[in-house]
Amino acid sequence: MNAILVAVIGMFVFFMGYKYYSKFVAERIYRLDPNYQTPAHRYKDGVDFVPTNKWILWGHHFTSVAGAAPIVGPAIAVYWGWLPAFLWVVLGTVFAAGVHDFGALVLSVRNKGQSVGTLANKIIGQRAKILFLFIILILVLMVNAVFAWVISNLFITFPSAVLSVFIQIPLALWIGHLVYKKRGGMLLPSLFALAAMYISAIVASRVPALQIDLPRYFGGEENIVAFGLNGVAFSFFVWIVILMVYVYIASTLPVWKLLQPRDYINSHQLVVGLAILYLGLFFSNPSISAPATNASPDVPWFPLLFITIACGAISGFHGLVASGTSSKQLNKETDARFVGYLGAVGEGLLALAAIIAVVTFFSDEASFLGAYSSFGAAGEGGLGYFVQGAGQLATGIFIPADIATTIVAIIVVSFAATTLDTSVRLMRYIISELGQEYKIKPLTKMHVATSIAVVSSAALVLLPEGPQGFGSGGYVLWPLFGTSNQLLAGITLLLITLWLKRQGRNYLITLIPMIFLMFMTVWAMIQQVFFQWSGLGEGHELNLLLFLLGSIILAFALWILLEAIAGLRRKGTEDN
Repeated sequence: MNAILVAVIGMFVFFMGYKYYSKFVAERIYRLDPNYQTPAHRYKDGVDFVPTNKWILWGHHFTSVAGAAPIVGPAIAVYWGWLPAFLWVVLGTVFAAGVHDFGALVLSVRNKGQSVGTLANKIIGQRAKILFLFIILILVLMVNAVFAWVISNLFITFPSAVLSVFIQIPLALWIGHLVYKKRGGMLLPSLFALAAMYISAIVASRVPALQIDLPRYFGGEENIVAFGLNGVAFSFFVWIVILMVYVYIASTLPVWKLLQPRDYINSHQLVVGLAILYLGLFFSNPSISAPATNASPDVPWFPLLFITIACGAISGFHGLVASGTSSKQLNKETDARFVGYLGAVGEGLLALAAIIAVVTFFSDEASFLGAYSSFGAAGEGGLGYFVQGAGQLATGIFIPADIATTIVAIIVVSFAATTLDTSVRLMRYIISELGQEYKIKPLTKMHVATSIAVVSSAALVLLPEGPQGFGSGGYVLWPLFGTSNQLLAGITLLLITLWLKRQGRNYLITLIPMIFLMFMTVWAMIQQVFFQWSGLGEGHELNLLLFLLGSIILAFALWILLEAIAGLRRKGTEDN
């Protein structure tokens, strides 16, 4: 199968979805009002509520949701064949992710910029709010652990990428000061910052002295450094500590100082990265070496495909970002279509590129099947195959493979870091909300809540034992991240559906994907919790961490569904 044809079909569907379907949803369903006073203006405080240009806000929103997940999920899911992964990414983006992200943003804007967790109280009831907040709290905790694990491993594997990632931070601070204090423009400075990052990447790729290679500094696997950890494991520990210090600072700074300018730089990285991948694809014209479908998988694709690919098709975390930070920065309500729906399309394009990079990387079908011999093997090697495959595509436009690989690693790390500190900020909000709910005043303090978020995230990534040795937490948690993320997306679609129903509007556009997603996710989660993680299934051992967390999330989600069914029977309309 020709990879260019697959890419063109996917991009055409995305284009039609944004141009026509999102316009229909904006005008006929969500009914955006250009004169509505958004929370960014109504509650403007210069910290969280900041009216923002839609291009800059799109950059923040997209890079916050486009971490490593839209790459890792598709890179694993091609184990079942490229065709099921392609169809779920393309159709899921247009008919599920777009209306979900867009809807969560509009719903929050129409309700004082409140998060979807808080809105559960208004739409379903008090018990639903508390249950939903706890589900969200567990999810963002897992996001923190998973993405910190991903970044630390990428720093160890690709030391030439570290310098560029760290250069971005002072450049973003400079841009934030320039734009919001000096009233300068953001476009040219951000392009300058991106150029500086990539120049340093090119130099570091060729000059070993500029590669921050902690395992080499600490003597590698053969040398015990401290706490019984060898050079590689101790390097992982050091990177986790550095990341936690960074996200503590980043998540407590006003959004204009670091969050917005860094995300705007990263939005350009997205454009550059996608341009490199797709131009490389069109010039090199590779064939797809993977089969369209896997004839004999060791685990079924139905329903696991729909939780393995979360980000890139639909993701509950997007609703948290849309209602947690983006809604507080929306300048005009009509910008919600551009920020929300187009943000989902951007992530779909990234997921499509991930699929193509992996399935064109191998020389023939036998090589692919050898690398993807089992679902477990796909999970261990998927991200690495993407980075190598993306580097191979980049050689189609004459970028040397080592430089291309470094740039791809920088893009992945930058997106993952953006998601990480946004997630910590969201976790701080949730802890504060729970502190207000239960009248625990210390939890409402910014630095107390942030400290709890950072320490618990570090513990979750470092302490669990797993197949990858010390710091296996992110790897162990990945299967639960997918299921809980999709449950959250289903519940968010449920909230939007109830809101639309009470507004007297057509709610089928959210009801249908909600039913599909909840059915697939609950089915998959029951299989995992009761037959895999419990140890009761044949060939499976007890995984206490996943079993306990999974059981809690599943029970809370089913409880919320029962509360929502009761809420559907109650009559009443919303005033907005």
